[in-house]
Formats: sequence, structure tokens, C-alpha cells
Amino acid sequence: MNKTLVIIGHGMVGHRLIEEIRERDTAENWRIVVLGEEAHPAYDRVALSSYMAETTAEGLSLLTPETRRDRRVELLTGVGATAIDRTERRVSITTGDSLHYDALVLATGSRPFVPPVPGADLPGCHVYRTLEDLDGIRAAASPGTDGVVVGGGLLGLEAADALRTLGMRPHVVEVAPRLMPVQVDEGGGAVLARLVGDLGIEVHTGVATASVHAGEHGGVGSVELTDGTEIDTGLLVFSAGIRPRDELADSSGLPRGERGGFLVDGGCRTEDPHVWAIGECAAVRGQCHGLVAPGYRMATAVAEQLTGGGTAEFEGADGATKLKLVGVDVASFGDAHGTSEGALEVVYANNAQGTYAKLVLDDDATTLLGGVLVGDAGAYDVLRPLTGGPLPGPPEQLLLPASQSGGPTAGALPDEATVCSCHNVRKTDITEVISSGAVEDVAGIKSCTKAGTGCGSCVPMLKNLLDEAGVATSDALCEHFPQSRSELFEIVRATGITTFSRLIAEYGTGRGCDICKPAVASILAGSTTSHILDDEQAGLQDTNDRFLANMQRNGTYSVVPRVPGGEITPDKLITLGQVATEFGLYTKITGGQRIDMFGARVEQLPEIWRRLVEAGFESGHAYGKALRTVKSCVGTDWCRYGVQDSVTMAIRLEMRYRGLRAPHKIKAGVSGCARECAEARSKDFGVIATERGWNLYVGGNGGFSPRHAELLASDLTDEDLIRVIDRFLMFYIRTAERLQRTAGWIESFDNGLEHVREVVVEDSLGIAADLEAAMARHTENYTDEWGAVLNDPEKLSRFVSFVNAPDSPDPTIRFTEERGQIRPEPTDLPMPVPTTGRKTVTEEVSA
Repeated sequence: MNKTLVIIGHGMVGHRLIEEIRERDTAENWRIVVLGEEAHPAYDRVALSSYMAETTAEGLSLLTPETRRDRRVELLTGVGATAIDRTERRVSITTGDSLHYDALVLATGSRPFVPPVPGADLPGCHVYRTLEDLDGIRAAASPGTDGVVVGGGLLGLEAADALRTLGMRPHVVEVAPRLMPVQVDEGGGAVLARLVGDLGIEVHTGVATASVHAGEHGGVGSVELTDGTEIDTGLLVFSAGIRPRDELADSSGLPRGERGGFLVDGGCRTEDPHVWAIGECAAVRGQCHGLVAPGYRMATAVAEQLTGGGTAEFEGADGATKLKLVGVDVASFGDAHGTSEGALEVVYANNAQGTYAKLVLDDDATTLLGGVLVGDAGAYDVLRPLTGGPLPGPPEQLLLPASQSGGPTAGALPDEATVCSCHNVRKTDITEVISSGAVEDVAGIKSCTKAGTGCGSCVPMLKNLLDEAGVATSDALCEHFPQSRSELFEIVRATGITTFSRLIAEYGTGRGCDICKPAVASILAGSTTSHILDDEQAGLQDTNDRFLANMQRNGTYSVVPRVPGGEITPDKLITLGQVATEFGLYTKITGGQRIDMFGARVEQLPEIWRRLVEAGFESGHAYGKALRTVKSCVGTDWCRYGVQDSVTMAIRLEMRYRGLRAPHKIKAGVSGCARECAEARSKDFGVIATERGWNLYVGGNGGFSPRHAELLASDLTDEDLIRVIDRFLMFYIRTAERLQRTAGWIESFDNGLEHVREVVVEDSLGIAADLEAAMARHTENYTDEWGAVLNDPEKLSRFVSFVNAPDSPDPTIRFTEERGQIRPEPTDLPMPVPTTGRKTVTEEVSA
């Protein structure tokens, strides 16, 4: 390592350069010193908004353990550069020291543009750029009040959504006549404004911020717009664009571009042969690029020059963008505004569904030049790579939603089409590694080609290319675990591992995702006796399990206590009525013989459950992938047709399997005779009484593909019935895949039900005793989850609407009255999407 490379700036592009150099510099000629002004190492700034919800700074970090250990890389965080002496090749830094360099790369990025508005420097004015910025916004947010975002571009809408996540009422102010004016046209902007407005974000277009007025305490009190509108607010976020960070041009004498940025040639080299610039601070041939994908391409070009001595150049930027606000897709690519000479436009708009799509074609309508998609961007992954090439079919067919047209497929792409713009990976690069047999899943494609490791928008296309190549889908749980769910279950059982972090460290890679985390949480819940909200376990749960309640459409939660067999005392009925009245809940008797209560705010859940637990109720596990109910008819006690005591058996089974965590929810039924009043054959396992005992049916329901359960064993005694069900359920839990119902699980075996019968009834594998013992451990160690929460202050602290205002109810939750009960106030909001990770409840409300 006889040469020193100094990189000023440790953002996404600066970090990409480090990785590119490490990969290419096999002779270890370069020692790399990196200066990062922020306290945090490089992190995924594209996913910055997720930090406001579920993601931690560590979760966003791009710094891998391998890079941390690499002796070639020295990272100085919290250290910036103050001056460059090109004659001596030294960089002065904020510690007072200076660093020698043989090569210098400027990756200083950009800074947010704050318009010269009177009052823009008042306390309460923020920008939206770094983790520290978001920490400041979170601390200043006041749920139930108005917040203002200046700027209606991509980052401005993300900032507005972040304020909504914090329980505020966001206003977006955009000086252009439409939102996202760079990406979408007038028609797309109109649809986008309506969709964003439906999310509770008030849009002001065609106006600017005139002034910011101080409030009573010296901070922001209100914002005045140029049309005279005045918005009372204590929080203002500027997201009105960026400017290159090129201050070091003053001390170094390096020339700037006409609009700022270090002026560089096609190889990203300045007029000084020892100095390069990449990313947002680089004016390549005079033009700056504000997206991460062009910055990555610049990093690759510079790395090739430094390690290979070649003349690699930056080949230009793909300006395609794709935004996913909650419930709103927006995408644009190529010549989205039809500025090319002779360009033609084909437009599809469905105002009823809130979708807009436009293709821009050349003058003979055979070549795709660009497009805009709003409301449904499903075609983006195929259309963007087709830009500049011939259309694979009639344009109107490409524009129609996939449900109506079948949509374009990966096969429509020409071989030279760029699938991954972040790493400039072509379709042929991917199909070649697939056809060579070197890869069998998306993770393999990522490893071999780097496609999908940038912004991630091309990952669906990678899956399509695998499918079209006829590659069988791997049974790996996800890209972080090569094992299937059943294999991971056996690993946990054999090793005694009790935490996700240890499991992924020893048997997986990376940090996990919203697929493997809840799946592993379910495995651990079925293998240990710890509470699902204990320590690290809490962060793995999905939305419902994290709050031990089912989240409903308007962000409230349901309360569903267990009522075994549907049998309930009058006193308990009275308690349910009292609780529902006191907390203003909607009540409904379900098909599973219990009473659901809807409309509870998250901060009300502990007190509601305290009342219920004191009355003798326990969790009904309506929120979990677990046993829900065992439905029963009235049996021999009351029915003149009953031949067995179905109520007693239903209660016995429900109490035995309550809290049993599984790959999917489990429902059961017990009918006292062949008249089948409990509908047992529509359940995951169903029991029907006979004159000689019980018939056991399994694999009913099936979710999206309903089916009747099939007979597994007949004329069983009470004890034999329970023994076979023990084996069946535990065999299912150990071998089924993630979110696989019992019906699909049985069908996945060769010989289907016959194989299950051989294992469960005939003990062909010799594991029956082990399965029974595992179920016995479950029943012995069962504790009520809500009862445990009420006795643990740390767990109780999770149940707040806003982490930054724990005593404030969510102001977005509103009800109307119908038929004497509350109902969610009518809204066009999409249903909240359950997610994983550590979140504020406000994120759930806004989802």
C-alpha cells in the first residue's frame, strides 16, 4: 500500500467508491482515508424516511463488518475538510491536522437549498437531509397540529409523509403548478395531487412562501404564502432542492460549473490530474446530477481509472425515478415531458381508480422515448429498460393495468436493455449468469452482477427473469437465510438458539428483512418460553403481534378475548358490555363464537385488557399466526341429535392449543354429530362426533383457495384424538413454510394427505413421541400474553400513540355513528399495511 487515496465525503457515493476500490485493488496498492462530516458512517439516504418510522441508524448503515476490518480503509467520522493544497497535495481537516494524498476524490455531496425567505432562520425551521435533521424534526413535531413543507418534489413529499407519520397535518407548498414538476406532467400531477390529498396532506401549488412569522416563544408561529394564505404552524421543513457542496473550490482554485459543482470531464477528473469529483458535487461536462444511480456510475469509472490506469468514463445518467408514498406510486423515465422533436403521447387515465399513465413515442410511434406512471407503477420495471428501443406491442396494451392486459413481461426486454441503472447491468448480463447455472435465486444474481443492490427497484425484474428462464424458485426463506423455514426450525431446535441476532450471525447474512424477522419470531415463539415482546423479540414482530391486537382500517385496534368453545358466563358477558360502553367500542359476535370489540386506540389497550384479565379473560390471539378458535355446536347437553359432548371437547382443545404459534393462523371446529353445525370440515382441523368416538378431518379452509378438510383418522377416543392432533399440529409447525396454510402444506407433499397420515397416525418416521413431547412442553409453559404485559412496565411503555407525545391520542382517528354504534369515518385512505421493525404507532395510523 504505497499510495494514499483521500476521499472527502462518506455518503452513499463516497462509500460506493470505497467498495469499488476494495474489489478491484487486489494487489493492495491503495490505502484509503475517508473523511465523513457526520457522526454516522455512510447510510442509505434513499431510505432516509424509514428512519422516521421503523428503521434505526444502524439499520440504514452501509458499512459492512468486512469494510470495518479492512486494514486498507481508515474512516474518520465527524471530521471534515477545510482546505486543499494542490501543490503539496495535502488536505487540511477540522481536527487541525493535514493529510497527504496521491489521489483525491471529492464526494462532498450537496446541501439543502433554503429560499431567501424572511424568517427562514427562526427556530422551528428545518431541512430534510441527514439523520440529525430527522431527529430535530421528530423532537419538534407536535401531534394534531399543522406542519409545512416547502417543496413538492420527491423529497418534499417524503418529508410531508414523515410529518404525517408523526401525527401532524402536513401542508406542501410548491411554486410550480403541480407536484413533482421535474418527474410528472400536468395530467399526472393532477392525479398525484388528488391521491396525496386523500392521504390527508394539503397541497398548495403555484404559490411560494412569502415569509415566516415568529410565534409567542420566538420560534415559528405561522407561514404566509404569496397568495395570502397563512398557516399557523410551529414546524417548517425546507425541501426545495439541493445545491452542490463545492466550497473547497475556493481554497483549491478548482473551477466550478456554470451552476456550481466541481467542473470535471467525462472521466470525473478535474483540471488537476490528481483530483476527481463524483456524485452530486460533480459537474460532469458542466452538468450536476442529483440522483444516487449516476453517482454510483461515477464511482465505478473513477475506481477503474485508479486501479487499472484506464480511461473509463461516466456514460451519462438515467433520470428515471420511482416514488412510493404510502398508497401512492409515482414513476417517470426517459423523455417524460415529450420534449423530443415530433414526440407523440399515448395516455391512459382512470380517475375512478386514481391512475394515470403516459407513454412518449417517437414520430412513427415505434420507439419508446419515456413515460409517466401515477397511482399504479407496476409496469415501470419493464418499461424503463425499454426506453430508447422498439415497442414490444401496442402502446395501449402496455399502459393498461396488468389485471386488464397481462402487462409487459421481462421477455419483452431486448438483451441490451439496462435492468439495473445503479450498476449499469444489462438484461444479457443477468440472463447469462442464469443460463450458466451459476445462480438459482435473486440473491445469487445480486452477488454475481450487483443488480438489485442499489436502490432495489429492479428486484421484481430479477425475479421475472428467473421465472422466464424456468429456474425453480429456491425454498430459501429470503435472501438473508438460504434455509427454508422448516430447516431453520430444526436449527433452532437443535442448537437452542433463542435470538434472531445469533441465528442470522451463525446461519444467515445481513441484518434481516420483513420476511425473515417475523418468520423467525414465530419459530422462536414456538421453541422457547420467552414472551414475544421480551428484549430483541419485540423488534421482530409484525404490527399486530407488536401490540397484541389486530390493527384496523382506520388505525385503531380490535380487542378479542378468548371464549373457549363459545361458552361464556353471564358475568363475563356483562364485563364485555361494560368495557365496550366505557371505551366506546364497536361490538360484534363473530363466526368463531366470540365477541370482537373494535375501535380501541393503542394507548387504551392496556387498561381495556386490565379490566378483562381481572374478569377472567385472556388473549384470544386474534392478532397472531396461532390458534384462533375451536368452534362448537351445543352437543349432547342441549341438542337432541348430539352423540358426543362437543362443547367440552372444543373447550379442551382450545385450552390445550391456545397460544400455539404456527406458520399461519389455525382454526378448528367440533361438531357433536354428522349434521355438522360447527362447520368442522371448513377448518384447519375439524372433529365430528360418531357413535363410536370422533372423526378427525384436516386441511380445510385454505384461505384464497377454499377447500374441505379430509378424513385423517376415524372413531378415535378422546385421548387418541388429542394425541393425533398434537402430532399433526407440531408436524405442521416444524415443516410448513412461511405463511403456508395447512391445506397448501398437505398438498405440498408427494402423496399429500397419505404422507401426513403415515407420519402422524402410523409414525412412519419414528418422530411421534418427539412431536407429542413438544406439544406437552407448549401446554406446560403457556402463559397469557396480555397478562404478562400488564405486569411489566417496560412492555406497557410501548403502548402509546406517539413516542414523542405519549399522552396524546391520535387526532387522525375519527368515528361516525351508524345503527347505534361507532364506525370509522368514511375515507378513501388505503388500508394500513402491516410491517415489521420498531415503529411509532403513528406510522401504523398513517400507513
